Amino acid sequence: MQTTDRSSRLVATWLLIGVGMTVIQIALGGITRLTGSGLSITEWDVITGALPPLNEHQWMLEFDKYRQTPQYHLLNFEFTLADFKFIFFWEWFHRLWARTIGLVFAIGFIWFLVKKHFKKEMIGPLLVLFLLGAMQGLIGWIMVASGLVGDAVYVKPTRLALHFIFALGLLSYTFWFALKLLVPQAQRICNNRLRKWNLAILMVLTLQLLYGALMAGHKAAMAAPTWPSINGDWIPGTLFRETPLSINFIDNVILIHFIHRGLAYLLLLLISVWSVQLYKAKGSLLFYKTRWLPLGIVIVQLILGIASVLSSTGIIPGHWGIFEWMAQIHQLTGMLLLLSLVWMFYVLRGNQAES
Repeated sequence: MQTTDRSSRLVATWLLIGVGMTVIQIALGGITRLTGSGLSITEWDVITGALPPLNEHQWMLEFDKYRQTPQYHLLNFEFTLADFKFIFFWEWFHRLWARTIGLVFAIGFIWFLVKKHFKKEMIGPLLVLFLLGAMQGLIGWIMVASGLVGDAVYVKPTRLALHFIFALGLLSYTFWFALKLLVPQAQRICNNRLRKWNLAILMVLTLQLLYGALMAGHKAAMAAPTWPSINGDWIPGTLFRETPLSINFIDNVILIHFIHRGLAYLLLLLISVWSVQLYKAKGSLLFYKTRWLPLGIVIVQLILGIASVLSSTGIIPGHWGIFEWMAQIHQLTGMLLLLSLVWMFYVLRGNQAES
């Protein structure tokens, strides 16, 4: 029994390292987007691409490839080699970190397998993690490829959103798997009503994060840098200006703005009402210590979102300023809010037939 418990703790620690590395990876993706670096590497070389250019000749070859892209011709035509090296670094580091995550996963998997720390019920979830990781890498390249053709200056916002949501799914699944190995059954409580609230809030948050990615992909903060109104209107008259009607939900920046803000207010309301119920409920010590997290984080998240919108008027291309800081921390807090809700959802499902 002691060996099994130790094995579970070791595997859970390995998974939590993966959670931390994935959070960093998503944050690096945010930096890559904010610095306009995502299209600087025009090829997907899984093995050889791990090394950056090592001499001036190699740098010029990479720069020449970039100069064939629409982004260079239409946006960055004044770029020097030094400018290119800057954006190349962030995209390369983003990809390198993804490779490092894969390496940590592979080495850990082999080590735990050899040491016989894996229990039979762990193998299935581990294979799912591997497939999710591989799929995320493929979606990442499909996203980048969307910005290398035609008159594209950036990657398609819908593919950026897909890449982001899959990354959050991978993050949440890894975290959930670790919790299954770490949290004792005695610390989990059975409260179906609170759990249903939790699930509903998770669904709203998923939609909110999806629209956050669309905001980022369309660089929509600058389209309405006012608060609490949207350019002076509470309900803008241009919400459905595009045809067909459905295209507005992914391409109309004002509607995207409107939905993203509305979902933020809805989340604050839902989590506030839910938190009142959480504080009335009886549970374990772990439940009492952590039930404040979703409400505390969502308040910070809302403030950061407002700060991001208001500071977007100060955006200077090629310069990392207040807006970039606010946007990056806003994204990070969104991830923490998601993990806090996944945490509560796990704690609230104790004493169920499914563990």
